[in-house]
Amino acid sequence: MKYIPRKKAFILLADGTQFYGKSIGIEGSAFGEICFNTGMTGYQEIFTDPSYFGQIMVTTNTHIGNYGVLESDAQSNDISIAGLICRDFSLSYSRPSAEGSLYDYLASRNLVTISDVDTRALVNYIRENGAMNAVISTEIDQFDHLQKELSMTPSMVGLELSSMVSTKKPYFVGNPNSEYKIAALDLGIKKNILNNMVERDMYIKVFPYNTPFKLLEEFNPDGYFISNGPGDPQPLREAQAVAKEIIKKNKPLFGICLGHQVIALANGIDTFKMFNGHRGINHPVKNLITGKGEITSQNHGFAVDMEMAKVHPDIEITHLHLNDKTLAGMKMKSKNCFSVQYHPEAGPGPNDSNYLFDIFKDNIINSQIN
Repeated sequence: MKYIPRKKAFILLADGTQFYGKSIGIEGSAFGEICFNTGMTGYQEIFTDPSYFGQIMVTTNTHIGNYGVLESDAQSNDISIAGLICRDFSLSYSRPSAEGSLYDYLASRNLVTISDVDTRALVNYIRENGAMNAVISTEIDQFDHLQKELSMTPSMVGLELSSMVSTKKPYFVGNPNSEYKIAALDLGIKKNILNNMVERDMYIKVFPYNTPFKLLEEFNPDGYFISNGPGDPQPLREAQAVAKEIIKKNKPLFGICLGHQVIALANGIDTFKMFNGHRGINHPVKNLITGKGEITSQNHGFAVDMEMAKVHPDIEITHLHLNDKTLAGMKMKSKNCFSVQYHPEAGPGPNDSNYLFDIFKDNIINSQIN
């Protein structure tokens, strides 16, 4: 194992609270909204999930890096988080199939990472005081300057980030001879979502976040999909307009996470910034149609207004988050449209909700019959 010098490092929250640790050898400063993920595995999938763009991640699992990295685990082509905070960082790894160390993976992207932090105390503080902006840094002598810069870091509320992670030009995924064609609006899509569609005989054309409906329609798809992604859904006016057009034409539409929120806004239902958000792989959800419980993977800091959805004449609430009774899924009564707030594709996480991709496929088949 090579020796890596480690500098003292600090975490400064927007309210002035400070925590301390050590760098893992990657020096510098990183700004973003601080949040935590309670998953006990899947760190590479978390770090590469575009939904985390602009956020500093605190991992509640004690050991990070102990099984290395594998390129096929990545959910996008790059690391999405702004910075990383953990308790114990392992420079060595034990997974036989690993292609390299997490340290080298992070160092190649110059991702500022702080370990030896009392993450239990930090997570408890965030739970009690809410998600907020923060800076992590090894530049101890620049504290005053970093504090001033932190005060000017924009809030996640009203922040449009899909443009930072969406594809710049359309691309295709799957077999061109597949039975079904899907037009996917990329707000920050995860690779495992695309994998689940390919497994169901779907050929997907992935479009940039601001593509107008006319261009999606020219692909002549059998169904439409609006993806997950980072930031506030409110500024995504173009995506909301696309959702309205798809709904108006009553084409099969499926939305996940940010896509779910966009569909809600397209129906005149508000979204709001959550106190902490949901980030982990063991969140309990109840399917209100079947009565069954699901253990789900979740990653979102915004949610759909439950009360507005309840009184909407064309919305049926289909899924309920059992921890805080927030809206976890819905469908339209008169249109071929449904969405969920969580991640049925997991990556990482359980597969309890994979059936939602089957429902999407069934909706497409039924629309062709009718």
